Amino acid sequence: MRILLINQFFWPDLSATSQLLTDLAKGLVERGHEVYSISSDSGYNVADMGAAPVVHMHPVRASRFTRGRVGRLVSYLSFYPSAAFRAMTLPRPDLVVTLTTPPLISLLGTMLKVLRGSRHFIWEMDVYPDVAIDLDYFKAGGIIDRVTGALADLSRRHADGIIALGECMKVRLMRRGIDGERIFVAENWADGTAIQPVAREGDLARLVLLYSGNLGLAHDVDTLTGAILELKGDDRFEFLFVGSGGRRQELESFAAAHDLRSIELRPYVERSSLGESLSAGDIGLVTQRDVCCGSVVPSKVYGLLAAGRPILYVGPRQATPALIIDQFKCGWHIDCGDVTGLTQLLRHLAGHREEVRRAGQRGREALLEHYDLPLGVERIASILGAGWGEYDASGLHPVLSARSS
Repeated sequence: MRILLINQFFWPDLSATSQLLTDLAKGLVERGHEVYSISSDSGYNVADMGAAPVVHMHPVRASRFTRGRVGRLVSYLSFYPSAAFRAMTLPRPDLVVTLTTPPLISLLGTMLKVLRGSRHFIWEMDVYPDVAIDLDYFKAGGIIDRVTGALADLSRRHADGIIALGECMKVRLMRRGIDGERIFVAENWADGTAIQPVAREGDLARLVLLYSGNLGLAHDVDTLTGAILELKGDDRFEFLFVGSGGRRQELESFAAAHDLRSIELRPYVERSSLGESLSAGDIGLVTQRDVCCGSVVPSKVYGLLAAGRPILYVGPRQATPALIIDQFKCGWHIDCGDVTGLTQLLRHLAGHREEVRRAGQRGREALLEHYDLPLGVERIASILGAGWGEYDASGLHPVLSARSS
């Protein structure tokens, strides 16, 4: 089968969507498919220095992505025409998979379905326009909301299937009037071979809380900083932030204003070093604002599970990370704004390290049984009709054939 993957970011970019799409591309090639990709010629994140996937890659010219609203919009707008032209000049794909960067790129998949007879699946990484409204980019019910929402839903209704990252995202899509029978739930994954539990080095008397990845507008920072301030002067705690994002500067200013020496900030690491980086903490922090429940689904969870680190999730209890924690007993959940509850929990965990260790072990077991890279890729490939087995509609287990086991 000839498969075309369309997203603004692809290998060698190391953004989360790029890594997931690259993993899928490699898996589809392994299954004997001919894979093409269309992406931007300018990246978002640091570059992957590993081997390139054996894919017909077609990077197109687009303005460089920046975090500012204007720069982001210009980057998006410059990608659409270049991607559309390239898509129409490539050999006709049997299947097109569009992600959601930039927003409404699914319309290109709809166009290819209508004009070239390709099947089209939308892999929803963020639900638009919901996430833009949640983050106050524009007003709910306004003209931009109505127009972008109508276009996004038009594409969804014409697609052969929609892949959601969790039940919370499926609920969001159904609220938009999308038929739930056409929405497949397939959570993200991590590479359990590349990322393995490693004993933490350094001062083992301290409990190290690690936040790894993007710290953006969708994330709850205030609950964390409130607890950090409450614990100021308590040498049992260290808070390590690795990555970047729209709220990193805010965190830096907060640490400087309150002279907080318990906070350390580090830059992004290469994917090859991710396992080592995730092992620098005892507990992994994942946060999400209540308003973003279902419009985004944090992907940080799976790398932490692979590293054998328990998850401390601050966010809505209906969201996918909270459901994973509840199902596998691999961490703890705190509601947004509950600074007192978070502070009390951290003090408890500092004195009960065996509880932390056992939760991390359960997390690793959950990863290997449900969210390891081969399982995640087969889950998506099977939904697309391009896998080695049949898809179990529960969204948790691909039914693997003997060939893939």
